[in-house]
Amino acid sequence: MDPVTVAITINRPREEVFDYLADIANHPEFSDHYLQHWHLTRTDSWGQGAGARYRIKRRNRFAWGETTFVEVEPPYRIVGVGRGGKFNRNRSFCTWTLTPAPGGTRVEFTSETEPKLLSDRLAEFGYRGWFKRQAGKALRRLREILEEDGERGPRATVAGL
Repeated sequence: MDPVTVAITINRPREEVFDYLADIANHPEFSDHYLQHWHLTRTDSWGQGAGARYRIKRRNRFAWGETTFVEVEPPYRIVGVGRGGKFNRNRSFCTWTLTPAPGGTRVEFTSETEPKLLSDRLAEFGYRGWFKRQAGKALRRLREILEEDGERGPRATVAGL
């Protein structure tokens, strides 16, 4: 899938937004409407090396994916890489970029996938538009959580704990 980018401005200091996003256990709180069954891949959920496995809420037999933070540059950028799809053969990349903006912090989220086979590419048909809508809703929920102490969903935990 070609890169999908969504952005929003959150009325909070960049450091506060960064600290929240750098803890991958917080991500289900704002994205559980399309990414479910989160499980951490290690007990330390903050910073470089933190990762999680989740199920994408979409009709697909191979809807499991995972993301690991490979670059964490406070308070500017978080880069995650992962895999998903059948036999985890499709690579995925996501980037959270935080920049100062009038009235707070501009949060930009970019995600893309690299399907390995033609069949994987065909399975993604219609996925880009769906994903952009879901990611936009996730950013709106993130803003609500950080600005208004809105209702939070569940945090991710290590499986079995």
